[in-house]
Amino acid sequence: MGHAVEWHIYAASRLPRIQRFRAKLVKKDVADYFAAIPENRKARINELHSLIISLYPDAVVDLKYKMPTYRVGEGWVALANQKNYISLYTCGYHHIEVFSKNNPEIKTGKGCINFRDKDRLAHRDIKAVVRHAIDHPKDIAP
Repeated sequence: MGHAVEWHIYAASRLPRIQRFRAKLVKKDVADYFAAIPENRKARINELHSLIISLYPDAVVDLKYKMPTYRVGEGWVALANQKNYISLYTCGYHHIEVFSKNNPEIKTGKGCINFRDKDRLAHRDIKAVVRHAIDHPKDIAP
């Protein structure tokens, strides 16, 4: 797995000793999640992971609801490998509303974006979603 999970080693080293122990366990859980992703999806989900970590290198990354969740304060986003797509979850439609309008060809739900294998990853728009979800978790409009 290598480079894709190195982010957690840095974050864990900055935690108090008791939390460091927990972070090491979580790191293995998150690494196991990524390792279990089918080969044809690994590059794509690693690309999304790297995009999130580039924006929030100090994010706490753990498994919530059985998927890697990136938390900073009260804000969060999560990634999940589904049967037919990779999902980026936020806590509400208001975080993805602009993305949905700018990318009507990409399926969205109430608070998630579902990237099918054929969908392009609109980095600028994805970054805006992640920033809004993490920086403004309770705001109504982007």
